[in-house]
Amino acid sequence: MRHTLARRATILTAALGLALTGAIPVASASASAPAAPAAAKANAPVTVTLTVRGPDNSTLFNGPVATTGHTVTTASGGTHKCDGTNNGANPTPGATPTAALDDAAKKQHFTWDGTWYPSFDDYFVTTVAGTGGGSDAYWNISVNGTPTPVGGCQFRIKAGDKVAFTWTKL
Repeated sequence: MRHTLARRATILTAALGLALTGAIPVASASASAPAAPAAAKANAPVTVTLTVRGPDNSTLFNGPVATTGHTVTTASGGTHKCDGTNNGANPTPGATPTAALDDAAKKQHFTWDGTWYPSFDDYFVTTVAGTGGGSDAYWNISVNGTPTPVGGCQFRIKAGDKVAFTWTKL
């Protein structure tokens, strides 16, 4: 009996050793895989629900938007990338709240504007559908009910997220 247990332990140890040895090349092979396919998947289109609420909680836009991270152009801010890699926030491009706003504006034919801040590598949204914040309010960006901790071109969103731009009094 003692001999049988020792044999089983030896076989189990050998099998475990072979399994671990076989796993090492697999792990190192996947670690050396090219990053291009991952980057392409990262910026695949996603559909989010975008809500834009103006003064007095008026709805300026509410609905689904298919978006990716992309270059954005505003009248006062110029043309800049808006793909989540801004200011080094993420290693790969993807959809962002500001890109979603830009896509909704194109889809529904309303305008928006934003000032570009090079130090943040991001826009500050100033006007949506003719409604500006001015010195008394600003356009707050939230995702799934939580204000974004970074700008709208730095924050990555995913399919199913609820994105909101809300006119907010100071």
